[in-house]
Amino acid sequence: MKINAKDVWAGGFLVFIALFGLFINGGLFGIGLEQHALGSARRMGPGYMPMLVFWLQFALGALVIVAALNSGPDPLERWNKIDAVALASGIGVGLILWQLMERTGATSGWMQVGLPLLVGMLILSISPAWRALGLTLGSFVAFGLALETLGLIFALVALCGISALADREHTLKSTAGMTVFLCILAWFVFIYELDVRIPLWPTIF
Repeated sequence: MKINAKDVWAGGFLVFIALFGLFINGGLFGIGLEQHALGSARRMGPGYMPMLVFWLQFALGALVIVAALNSGPDPLERWNKIDAVALASGIGVGLILWQLMERTGATSGWMQVGLPLLVGMLILSISPAWRALGLTLGSFVAFGLALETLGLIFALVALCGISALADREHTLKSTAGMTVFLCILAWFVFIYELDVRIPLWPTIF
């Protein structure tokens, strides 16, 4: 059996996140937080679509693991010191900042979690090995933080700008074109067609 170690760990990570998401979203096999009502396919609750996404992710992770059992060998690369330090620092600083913000009450709700997450991801991206993951995930966090306060357009600009830094081959021209296209598409689908009530611009405009 020729095992691809990288794909085994990647598939295992997907499965773990899926199970953890199912546990938080609506419970897993009768055990969980059960914060969101699932409902049914005919009358969906707020937890129904996340449940479907997590089960699809679980299936994808399982397929990756099965395929990895005969697609190797591809051993894991050894970590450099900067990789381990960046990971530990990102987690540590994020957790400390989260606790400080929660105890001081400087912000509330999503900001208490989002800002520490963003800082942690940016610290993680200092390492070349973690750069792509840190900046890509950090761009999603930046989008969530900016959406309500700065509006959809600026949130998408932050998303595309930060995520483009994850790949050095991206040019300013390609990033600008991708940003403009995504802004037009998001406006047409979510604002114009679906009439989703989210701000398009900052409230000062």
